[in-house]
Amino acid sequence: MDWLFSPTSLRRCTVALLVPAALIGAVAIASPASAAPAPGPFADVADRVAVTANSVAGIAGIDLPDTYGPETAIVVLGYGLLPDGTMRAELGNRLHAALIQAFMSPSSPVIVTGGNPRNGITEAQVMAEWLRLRGVPAHRIFTETKAGSTVQNAEFAAEVMAALGLHRAVLITSADHMRRALENFLAVGVPVVATMTPDTAPLFAKPFGAGN
Repeated sequence: MDWLFSPTSLRRCTVALLVPAALIGAVAIASPASAAPAPGPFADVADRVAVTANSVAGIAGIDLPDTYGPETAIVVLGYGLLPDGTMRAELGNRLHAALIQAFMSPSSPVIVTGGNPRNGITEAQVMAEWLRLRGVPAHRIFTETKAGSTVQNAEFAAEVMAALGLHRAVLITSADHMRRALENFLAVGVPVVATMTPDTAPLFAKPFGAGN
């Protein structure tokens, strides 16, 4: 049990308590996503909370993703559903990564893209509901429910971005899918400023305990 009281474990325990609280605070005070949000008394508070979360995580040696503003979309690519319309584990992993990025960029719209309906529900609808249940406000989430391929993910997400006046994207998908997805998004003229995959997402990817 000595590992439990080591400096590294204690730092990580602290972060495990403080970072989620900071991220939840960022979500709670985030302003509605829009192309030109109106300034208000809390206009920059959410970003300050995200910066605080980054500072706390730095104490434990955990790198959180960069923070982006309302001009940058967080684009999450879907994955085939089970016949009953529920998620496969791979899609859940992508959404965990998306959730962290959404918490760290509380003013960025989140676009979930994926059609391929199963049991009357599309990938994007399942993804949107998963994110809403975990604290991402509904007004931040935009669903693209027609895409049936990675090419269409890029094309249709680009259309959503154009309609919202968004000019760049953080792309989230699986590691073995990222290269193809990135090529497709760049081909339709979407500047991708960052990427995240489930295996590079922080927090849950860095457990603490014996041997760590």
